[in-house]
Amino acid sequence: MTQNSATELTIDKTQQAFRLEIYDENVGVIFIDVPNEKVNTLKAEFAQQFLAILQKAQSTSGLKGLVITSGKKDNFIAGADISMIAHCETKEQACELSKEGHILFDKIDNYPLPIVAAIHGACLGGGLELALACHARVCSNDDKTKLGLPEVQLGLLPGSGGTQRLPRLIGIPHALDLMLTGRQLKAKQALKLGLVDDVVPESILLDVAVKMVKKGGVQRPAIPWQQRLLSSKLLRNKVFQSAKQKALSKTKGHYPAPEKIIHVVRTGVNKGLHAGYAEEAKAFGELVMTPESEALRNLFFAVTALKNEISEQYTPQPINQVGVLGGGLMGGGIAYITAFKGKIPVRIKDISEKGVAQALRYSWDLLTQRVTKRRLPARERTAVMARLSGTLSFQGLEKADIIVEAVFEDLALKRKMVADVEKMTLKRPIFASNTSSLPIHQIAANAAHPEKVIGLHYFSPVDKMPLVEVIPHKDTDEETIATVVAFAKRQGKTAIVVGDDAGFYVNRILAPFLCEAAQCLMEGEPIEHIDRALVEFGFPVGPFNLLDEVGIDIGTKILPILVERFGERFKAPDLLDKVVKDERKGKKNGKGFYQYGHASSKFLFWTKTNKRQVDKSIYSLIGVTPNSRQTKAEVAQRCVMMMLNEAARCLDEKIIKNARDGDVGAVFGIGFPPFFGGPFRYMDSLGIAKTVETLQSLAIQHGDKFLPCELLCEMANNHRTFFPTNS
Repeated sequence: MTQNSATELTIDKTQQAFRLEIYDENVGVIFIDVPNEKVNTLKAEFAQQFLAILQKAQSTSGLKGLVITSGKKDNFIAGADISMIAHCETKEQACELSKEGHILFDKIDNYPLPIVAAIHGACLGGGLELALACHARVCSNDDKTKLGLPEVQLGLLPGSGGTQRLPRLIGIPHALDLMLTGRQLKAKQALKLGLVDDVVPESILLDVAVKMVKKGGVQRPAIPWQQRLLSSKLLRNKVFQSAKQKALSKTKGHYPAPEKIIHVVRTGVNKGLHAGYAEEAKAFGELVMTPESEALRNLFFAVTALKNEISEQYTPQPINQVGVLGGGLMGGGIAYITAFKGKIPVRIKDISEKGVAQALRYSWDLLTQRVTKRRLPARERTAVMARLSGTLSFQGLEKADIIVEAVFEDLALKRKMVADVEKMTLKRPIFASNTSSLPIHQIAANAAHPEKVIGLHYFSPVDKMPLVEVIPHKDTDEETIATVVAFAKRQGKTAIVVGDDAGFYVNRILAPFLCEAAQCLMEGEPIEHIDRALVEFGFPVGPFNLLDEVGIDIGTKILPILVERFGERFKAPDLLDKVVKDERKGKKNGKGFYQYGHASSKFLFWTKTNKRQVDKSIYSLIGVTPNSRQTKAEVAQRCVMMMLNEAARCLDEKIIKNARDGDVGAVFGIGFPPFFGGPFRYMDSLGIAKTVETLQSLAIQHGDKFLPCELLCEMANNHRTFFPTNS
């Protein structure tokens, strides 16, 4: 394939996101390259530019068709520019955005010549909707190529025809699955579903797309008979009913988007494309104006800003070799994400061969699950395992750039690890302690190089939980902070930098939440009633379910440290001590607040436990007769208000830098309901004065631990909010 260099049609390259080049045998290639941006996103102002390019192409004599591809490296179109939505003040304005997308993509769909999308890199949201409007799609087999419609994760639905085109292309069940989960497909998965027509190496992607155009498009095979049957009039109603039930079981009715998606798809299937498009635009406008979507979009902007903020301020040092001290669940999980997602060689040190083997087995099992589900080639599993090795000494750790310590929560042991590392390694590696409670300055107290000691607090299970807390102490240098944040990012984590004090941020706000749940139990509220109250509020699991999952012994170990540092508001009822002394550790030893069929050694933080039964014997153990006297709303309010008050204290004491970090930490660290946007957004939505009033009322009923902190009182008196009202 050769470019006809004499023919290049564009309009002021410095301002335009699109350019048209004519290749051999009169095939036009439209390159998308948004100026001054790392990735391509679709903006409303591009519509007229794109229509002008299409008209220019159509006026080209003898043109056989078009290829649409990206002018950027490793990115097709990452989606629509979400800031457009933030500017909408009414549902009618948002609806109009959707209608403009329909008009533009209909021009592609109804273009008189074949149009082929050549996809390499992220093809998400509006980018996939554009590709769906094309007459054929071919994508690269590169790992960077991902296709999906993730709008539901922002409380929205695909608003440019995606809800109508996708079911007709791949069938209703598959289409609903993609839109309701927001999951992203790799190239071969997309090919199997019929979402793309071919998968080829990136080096020949454009050649193949041009050849498709020359052939006049592709002969697409029929949708598999199973999908056709499930999409038929006979069975489609059952498919929609099943999808709705499944969605509600996950969302508990807190998120309106999934039900809207099902309704819009159903409308288009039953009443035709025109009605489907109209309903899609209407639903899109309505969803944009919901508080749930606003909260989820604010979270998206917060995480994006957080990632960009750190990388722009400091220069991290390169990480080429990592050591992990401790082969337990945390150490094994840290090694896994470092080797798999970070693609960095890892050396695991443990005091026993069993510990090393356990850590290596942890990675093997997780990788094998992916291979079994065909989400990972077997050769990639081999490559990841080749990056992992173990030792009983410090041999092989001499050249490590960072050593992550994941041993028991014992100050003397952690100090010994610092000393051993400084003595045994050839250079000054960063020493990152995965402590959940011990102040970092105490761990670094005897260090020869305290500037290289820092906290790096992961959450269990490490391979699933997206957050890490980075905890510098007063002597940690800026390069170390920047390097650890960059390291966490390579592991696929969202990192917040928090202050060095007992409990840091996430565990500190979680502790009073758990203590108040225990107090409700002490007052006679049944375990399942308390858990159900918090799940209905929006948490993924209730407090006692959570303690069972992470380990009751581990979950309660931090409480004495917090009581010593901050006082009686962190003091839990004695019942928790009785539970721990009874050797009830939760799911890991098959004995906790709930009954288990057998012991398990894995923490599955988000496991669904609908059929799990409370272990009734626990009531006699703690001396409580269960008898519910409070509504679920009252129980939830008590637990949540304790968390909100402590979050505000953390901000006031500069444990977190700002409310944004506090929201990200709470949502991604402990599952604070995302549809509220985080504890600080939630307090703003309640009203700071109302939050203070509620805390004061609870203090009268349940004690001084509920008294609102100074910051909240000051903000209420001065009518301040955590975020500007127009943010």
